[in-house]
Amino acid sequence: MKKFNLFLFAVMLTVFLGGCSTGGSFITHNATSVELSEANFNIVAKDLEGYSTASYVLGVTYSMGNVSNTLALARVGGTAKLYDEAIKNIWEKYEEQFGAREGKKLALINIRADNDMLNLLLYTQTELYLTADVVEFID
Repeated sequence: MKKFNLFLFAVMLTVFLGGCSTGGSFITHNATSVELSEANFNIVAKDLEGYSTASYVLGVTYSMGNVSNTLALARVGGTAKLYDEAIKNIWEKYEEQFGAREGKKLALINIRADNDMLNLLLYTQTELYLTADVVEFID
């Protein structure tokens, strides 16, 4: 039993020291100032959803409030930049529905995030869903 506990400790230490670890939260501090007393923008798209995922072996994904973390041995699928990929996915969907973004004064607003996590003994997966509205500023 003592050898098993030592082996289990060695495995956990190896995962902790040599594995993948990600964590993320979108806490925004924007420097953009918008004057809402003037009608200088139009909402051009509502509830566009972006998605990204990552999967790992020998690990666990957990959430603490709006922060999602993964501690695992190795990533086997997806990306390390979940938020970046989800935002890019929102813009791709915008361009599919409304055309190119170039030359327009656009901004994402009302960004909402949801996480989904799957924890199995040998496999863990995290998914990030972002939903946002798009506004276009007019002169």
